[in-house]
Amino acid sequence: MNDRRHIGPELLVIERNLKELQSLYERYFAGVEKLEPVKQREQLARSLRQFANRRIVQTDLRFQYQNLAQRFHAYAGYWDRILRLMDEGRFVRGAVALPKPPPEAKPAQPATGAAEDEVAILQRQLREAGARLGADDAQERARITRFLDEQRQKIRAAFGEKAVEFRVVVEDGKPHIKVRAKK
Repeated sequence: MNDRRHIGPELLVIERNLKELQSLYERYFAGVEKLEPVKQREQLARSLRQFANRRIVQTDLRFQYQNLAQRFHAYAGYWDRILRLMDEGRFVRGAVALPKPPPEAKPAQPATGAAEDEVAILQRQLREAGARLGADDAQERARITRFLDEQRQKIRAAFGEKAVEFRVVVEDGKPHIKVRAKK
């Protein structure tokens, strides 16, 4: 029982430190913090390693430790992946993801005209993406409609009568419409 009085509070401190470290990394990835919290991460890893070879008899405390160790290692893998992307220049600090198009699938439209609501949705998404990136020129409805019709025709010529999907993505700081045939 004496073990419970020592191990329990130590695990609570480790849990609090893990939450704090997670917050520090979130701020670092968002660009608020300029330095990676390496010292805090090493200190937390050291604290967890102290328990690795320790025999914990109480099942609840052993479960709590294993849960904390697993969470730390999962976060460490995630943090390492983001850091690698930052080193490769494929991660933009503070970047906001664009909203995904509505999940309901629309049947393929005839090549003569695009669905009115699909054009409006893409136009709105392009406008929102442009506003987020600081651009203020909205895409014209006729231009979007013409582009959608051209892309549908190209996909039909290559793949036959397959349904197509359009989505807005940001590449090189500019919003674009991506097209692909649905499977």
